[in-house]
Amino acid sequence: MKLLALETAAEACSAALYLEGELTSRFQVKPRGHSELILTMMDELLAEASLRPNQLDALAFGRGPGSFTGVRIATGVVQGVAFAAELPVVPVSTLAALAQRAFRERGERRLLPAFDARMGELYWGAYWVDDAGIAQLQGQELVAQADQVSLPNGEGWYGIGGGWQAYGEQLRPRLGAQLKASDGELLCRAEEVALLGVDGFARGEAVAAEAALPVYLRDQVAKKPRS
Repeated sequence: MKLLALETAAEACSAALYLEGELTSRFQVKPRGHSELILTMMDELLAEASLRPNQLDALAFGRGPGSFTGVRIATGVVQGVAFAAELPVVPVSTLAALAQRAFRERGERRLLPAFDARMGELYWGAYWVDDAGIAQLQGQELVAQADQVSLPNGEGWYGIGGGWQAYGEQLRPRLGAQLKASDGELLCRAEEVALLGVDGFARGEAVAAEAALPVYLRDQVAKKPRS
């Protein structure tokens, strides 16, 4: 299978090409300028593989949650390429991709990815890595204050992502002995979006370009209203 994946939902910008089981990628931490950088990364990966977009089988992208601007960039780019090349698209949760990253890099299977959602809230999910090595959501992804997030069952959970950097002091006491450790600096990458995209494609989760939509988990972009 040939699949190109994009991820721009946080401070890092990355693209990855999955080509018959092999991954090549580009990754750069750059809080701004994702719209130009992601196009360059895509072009480089395709050129190195001597591929045109219409020779791919599918696209995948980090659909959110994350930075509203970043999520929109990946959505817009993937829709444009998909329309032009008539390709299906697999939307991938950025929380799932972060959990997948922690499994690949740390070998952890019980994962609590969290992103800082600003306005005193975080994006949160609980994932369990199955026997096939794929992160599976337990319950629902949500946006909430740190003292209101739903807690998983059992012990041995590993916290990851910027949400732990921002709200770790509130999260760690709530989890107590359930929490094994946490790493607030682990970043989401397109490699994991690609792997989850391939899995999602096999499961029939690909959609047409117009149905490749962002998931914000909340509609409020700017600020909370004053009381």
